Amino acid sequence: MEITLNNGRKMPIVGLGVWRMEPELIRDLIINAIKIGYRHFDCAADYKNEEEVGAALAEAFETGLVKREDLFITTKLWNSDHGHVVEACKDSLKKLRLDYLDLYLVHFPIATKHTGVGTTGSALDKDGVLEIDTTISLETTWHAMEDLVSIGLARSIGISNYDIFLTRDCLAYSRVKPAVNQIETHPFFQRESLVKFCQKHGICVTAHTPLGGAAANTERFGTESCLDAPALKVLGGKYKKSPAQIALRWGIQRGTVVIPKTSKLERLEENFQVFDFELSDEDMGAIQSLDRNYRTNQPTKFWGIDLYA
Repeated sequence: MEITLNNGRKMPIVGLGVWRMEPELIRDLIINAIKIGYRHFDCAADYKNEEEVGAALAEAFETGLVKREDLFITTKLWNSDHGHVVEACKDSLKKLRLDYLDLYLVHFPIATKHTGVGTTGSALDKDGVLEIDTTISLETTWHAMEDLVSIGLARSIGISNYDIFLTRDCLAYSRVKPAVNQIETHPFFQRESLVKFCQKHGICVTAHTPLGGAAANTERFGTESCLDAPALKVLGGKYKKSPAQIALRWGIQRGTVVIPKTSKLERLEENFQVFDFELSDEDMGAIQSLDRNYRTNQPTKFWGIDLYA
């Protein structure tokens, strides 16, 4: 199942995110995912495992498991490389062992002190606050992203973690419209206004953290997972599906791409088994009532500044 982007290219509606994936697990994860049917992989320079992903992809291509054109590969520009977009993209391509990306995203709408291409540093000042580079505008970054399309390094470009106002601005100054806005959204953090705004203007919404981060975000950020919501468990019983499958199906039916992350084979299979049922309008409404405007992925916790304030 695919979504057609605003440039006519197709994007699989379910992908696999590799954030916080241990490098030694990547090979088996990617190979098993492809065998299960995954064709969309979401990476980032900041995940620090592009080389391992690249080795697994190369194996998949060399053994004939899948062809390059059958996969949709995303990676992202880190904050410290806003002034070095082309170089950063080439660095990611080298690590991923690819000639082009299907999608390259601006990871966060903020430029920070450059720490060296591909190093993905988050330099802090003496007070422990993120060193923001005030000489590089998001418009400058976006026009450099557009150059990637013209020279063939990226087939589509997009944004990530942009709110309505930054998305609106990007639409205003862009020559190549963003194809995707990747944001945190799940039953506890539905962001209906932002999702509808993007969709109205032809921008596909990809839901990162579509399961609310589960135990990983509870451990890292101290946040609560939507998978513990009694309503999802009740619906899971009704449809004979897990709460995670209910949450993913809800995301799909609202027209978003979902990229759940897991390192467990049984969960990898489970997260892909979301095409054989459909939630009723009533049950979609029941999930909609769970919205708490509750963000679970909070990287600003480590940056000494609240970028979402």
